[in-house]
Order: sequence, then C-alpha cells, then structure tokens
Amino acid sequence: MAELRSAPVTSRVLRQARRPSKGAALWELARPFTLIAPALGFLSGGLTALGAHPPQPVDWAHLRFILVGSLMAAVLNAGSNVLNQVYDVDIDRINKPHRPLPSGRVSLRTAKVYAGVLLAVGLALAWWVQPLGRPECFILAATAVGMTWMYSAPPLRTKRSGIWANVTIAIPRGWLLKVAGWSSAKTIWGWEPWYIGTIFGLFLLGATSTKDFADIEGDRAFGCRTLPVRYGVRRAAQIISPFFIVPFLLIPIGVRAGILTGHPRLLDALSAVLVAYGSYVVYLMLRRPDELATDANHISWTHMYIMMVVAQVGFAVAYLVPRG
Repeated sequence: MAELRSAPVTSRVLRQARRPSKGAALWELARPFTLIAPALGFLSGGLTALGAHPPQPVDWAHLRFILVGSLMAAVLNAGSNVLNQVYDVDIDRINKPHRPLPSGRVSLRTAKVYAGVLLAVGLALAWWVQPLGRPECFILAATAVGMTWMYSAPPLRTKRSGIWANVTIAIPRGWLLKVAGWSSAKTIWGWEPWYIGTIFGLFLLGATSTKDFADIEGDRAFGCRTLPVRYGVRRAAQIISPFFIVPFLLIPIGVRAGILTGHPRLLDALSAVLVAYGSYVVYLMLRRPDELATDANHISWTHMYIMMVVAQVGFAVAYLVPRG
C-alpha cells in the first residue's frame, strides 16, 4: 500500500523536474540566438569608428564605451523580442505554440513587465555611452525603441502593413545600429557612419522577410500583410532577392568615392565575399520557393544571420588593419 501511495508523488516530482524553470522560460522568451547580431553590430560599429580616418588607438578609454554599448544593443533587442511576442501571442498560438507565451510557461503580464524592464535597462546603458559628452547613442537608441513599438504595438503596428514592417525593422536594427556603434567612439556628424548604416539597413530591408515565410498561416489569420502573405511565396522571394546582393555593391563604390576610409583592398574583398554569399542564399530561396513556407524557419533565415556576422566582422577588420 505504501508503494501505491508513493507512486503519484513520485510521478509528480518527475513532472516537476522535467518542467523548465521560469528563468529558463524568460531566457527563451528573449530569443538569445538573435542577440548576437546586434551586440556584434554595435561592437563592429565602434571598432570601425576607431579605425576610420583619423584613426584612434584601441584602448580601454574607448573600449569601455563600446562594450557597454554592445551590451545595450543586446538588451534592447531582447526587450524588442519580448514586446513583439506579447502582441503576437495569438499569431504564435498558430505558428509557434511551443513558445513560452502561447504554451503558458510565462504569463502575459510577466512578459509585459519583462519587456519594460529590458527596454528601460537598455536605455539606461545607452545614456552612459557618451564618449564626447553628448547623448548621441541615447537618442539613436530611444529612436530605435520607438520604432520597435511602432512595429509591434497598436495603434500603428506596422507589422500588419507589408513593406512598412520591413522598414521599421531595417532602420533600427541595420541603419541606426551601425551609427550608434560609431557614436561610442566618434561623433556621428559625417557621411561615413550613415553610409555604412545604409548598407546594413538596405540588406535588412529585404532579408528580414526570411522570418515571415514560415509564419504565413498565423499572419494571414490575424491580418498581418507581410510580403509572403500579400504577394505569395514565389513573388515575395523574388522581391527580396536583390537585397542580398545590391547593398554590398555599395562598399567598393564608397571606397572609390572617398566615403569609406578603411583598408580598400580588404573592403573590396569583403564586398566580393558578401555578394557571392548573397547570390548563394538567393539561389537557395528561388530554387524551390515553396520550401520557404515550412513549419520551421527556412535555411535562408540562418544564412541571413551568418551574413550579418560576416559583414560586421569584415568591416571591423577592414578598418583596424593599417592602410599600406
């Protein structure tokens, strides 16, 4: 009889042991894999600024602002991820029911507080990044938070508005991120940081749609007119394909126009690598476009992140290597 009474208790203990902790669920809600790109983007922006003409030494006086800014970029991106999932919870019940909110592992109220805390901490870190005594980084970060709200939350919720969804992602996560990174080492008043930001912004303007192909069912059900919903899988893939190639052709143009002051041969090589890589991703998307609309994100989404990493590292190296 004692063995029979202990059986339910043992079963309950095992179920509790298998259940992920609240901390693990919150970590998952932040989507840690996606935090690498913004942190690296800010770091790359700061190192690029140090190497830009006139070059400055890579020392602790500069690195402390760059490293804090990199942490800020990751924290703000985590807050953006959580905020988006708060307002996408009904869509995720269809597209991604295993996520912490639709699965019930995290309550909606907890997620809202979590998003607010992350965004507030991120802005506090941005305020600290003032190497020249001016809050340039904070202004850029606050603008990015505003655009994050525009993308996810009513009444604007540009996620529902086709290409405007892409615009409100590309500006903060591509264009402004690079300029914010630059602001951690030098002033943003000049053509060079904005030109570099434009390259990354144009890339994300198209590439960000790679995440939308797997979400067609839920997006369509709740009125989100993403490019795949509006134009269909094949046509949407054709629309975004040039954005994997054309932005990186701006690198050698910038070198020859005297806008980009990094190592010219390394920048030309980076352009060639990214154009070749982007062409391969386009091939994957257009070869069998119907595979884009699967239950999991298509491999092109992963390649998009890898391209971002290659581009970020490539810019930093091209600017830190002394010009011959």
